[in-house]
Amino acid sequence: MSTPVPMPQPFPISIPFAHHLGLQFYGATEDTAEVRVWLQPPHLNGWGVAHGGLLLTMMDISMALAARSGHQEGPGVATIELKTSFLRPAEGELRGIGTVLQRTVSMAFCEGRVLNAQGELCAHATATFKFLGGVAAPARPAR
Repeated sequence: MSTPVPMPQPFPISIPFAHHLGLQFYGATEDTAEVRVWLQPPHLNGWGVAHGGLLLTMMDISMALAARSGHQEGPGVATIELKTSFLRPAEGELRGIGTVLQRTVSMAFCEGRVLNAQGELCAHATATFKFLGGVAAPARPAR
């Protein structure tokens, strides 16, 4: 019996920057979420490997989606603190995995990882997210 191959899904909320970067959503379960990207030339730094900003964004988005897991229709979240460590050059297909370590009424404390196709850890982050229940979205100026 073979293991089913995971398939990309629509993001549960619109994240225009994720779309711009070519990130794909690979699902969320209670307290976890995963995004993936296949590196393209615009994702690279001057050394020809993934730019750190891409890795940080993958972890920020996957952790935020994990914080909202099980409550996608509920309050949004805002990143209020994030610490990142870059461990090795990231190349090829990358997986960003976010996990909730602890959730309170108003915050979620999360861990993020970026793994390469060999499962090696390329970057690690911890972050704190604030639930935005009852906070109105800022007014957007007319264009």
